[in-house]
Amino acid sequence: MRISRRISTLILLMALLQLNAQNSIKTDTLKTENKFKIKQFIIPTVLIAYGTISLNSSMLHKVDEEIKEDVQKNNKYRFDTYMLFVPAASVYALNAMGIKGKHNLRDRSIILGTSYLIMLSTTMGLKSITKIERPDGNDTNSFPSGHTAGAFAGAEFLWQEYKDKSIWYGVSGYFVASATGFSRIHNNRHWFSDVAMGAGIGILSTKLAYLAFPYINNKLLKSNKNEGSTMIAPFYNGKEVGVGMIMNLK
Repeated sequence: MRISRRISTLILLMALLQLNAQNSIKTDTLKTENKFKIKQFIIPTVLIAYGTISLNSSMLHKVDEEIKEDVQKNNKYRFDTYMLFVPAASVYALNAMGIKGKHNLRDRSIILGTSYLIMLSTTMGLKSITKIERPDGNDTNSFPSGHTAGAFAGAEFLWQEYKDKSIWYGVSGYFVASATGFSRIHNNRHWFSDVAMGAGIGILSTKLAYLAFPYINNKLLKSNKNEGSTMIAPFYNGKEVGVGMIMNLK
């Protein structure tokens, strides 16, 4: 029974990344790059709905408890804090190796910064409102998982930038993001519902950032379109994770 629950958890996470990848292939093309498509929001909407319903569902609370019992172990994974940055950082690493993504340094940095701004404001706001106790009882900011949100935001960013090169870039990013979410449950830091909500927020944040980019670029930054420079860097202060962005617009 425990093995089946563990397998079902992993299958769910992997299925979600595969469905999102297949859905993006069908709905996102170069010609409709920044067009609103309802289908591309199905997966994050389902995840967010699951997380929202879990707040007042005894059945889903029981699911959280069962998954915790099955997955949580005494030996901890210490790499989850660093894993969350891998998908987004991979975009910059691939570009540095000469494998060009869809956007240049300035544009992709604006997109990533917008995504993280949406993601961080949403997750921090929900944490302060819901005050859900963590599985280990250390504090009351469990819902949603910020690590998972950051990892899935980065995975969607990697997917969007490189889906036209090869789907395997995006799939690998979603695999790392899923592993990050799983490790947060394994380390007794989050409930499954926290992870589901975080994944939905992360994916949705990046999708919204891509939709918003043309407006930001053409309206807000029009006069500085070809000038200045942009630099982003992840940060972790022991309790919070995020991405800082510095823009020099002359």
